[in-house]
Amino acid sequence: MTTESDVQSSVLQPVDEPVVTITPEALVKIIDVRDNEDDPESLVLRIAVTGVNGIEYAYDLAFEPRAELAGEHLSYSVGGLEVVVPVESVDALTGATLDIPSNPAQGGLVIRNPNRPDPLAGRNLELTGELPDKVQQLLDQSINPGLAAHGGYAELVGVEGNTVFVTMGGGCQGCSMSAATLSMGIQRAIKEAIPEVEEVVDVTDHASGANPYYA
Repeated sequence: MTTESDVQSSVLQPVDEPVVTITPEALVKIIDVRDNEDDPESLVLRIAVTGVNGIEYAYDLAFEPRAELAGEHLSYSVGGLEVVVPVESVDALTGATLDIPSNPAQGGLVIRNPNRPDPLAGRNLELTGELPDKVQQLLDQSINPGLAAHGGYAELVGVEGNTVFVTMGGGCQGCSMSAATLSMGIQRAIKEAIPEVEEVVDVTDHASGANPYYA
């Protein structure tokens, strides 16, 4: 419950540059939803990071009465829509885009975010054996449990020297951010956990689902 002291402590800092860009298609959908709410002019769209889901951030998008906001937020306008982002979420959201899904059959909105959390934060992994063994242990213990929430997985295809070849499958393979998820999230996790790895190559065919490596 928002108390009077919470409301009084709310600070909105207007900024010229948006933290999260909103595509025109998404803006039309958002404004349509807002205009069907009670007292739409009093509402702002609040976009926040609420935690980490595997190798992705977890988000919260909601309309909130401007007068009931608590805490410090950056504020900006997009086509008549006021958007606010909590200051603690700004670094994780800067450069992200709020869009409609690329699959017309999928409802809702998607956040395409170039930023990724540290997938190894708080984990104490003990990786043993040869390089392929270490990569497989990392996938099993850290990376795939997070991808499983999206119905997907990452799979070790092969190792040549200090280069690791990885592919994606399941629900993550065909999603619009699958290539970015592998290149930014999984590559980072492997390189940080296994310093001898010099390169991680994505061999997923994200369009057709075929694996062109070692075919």
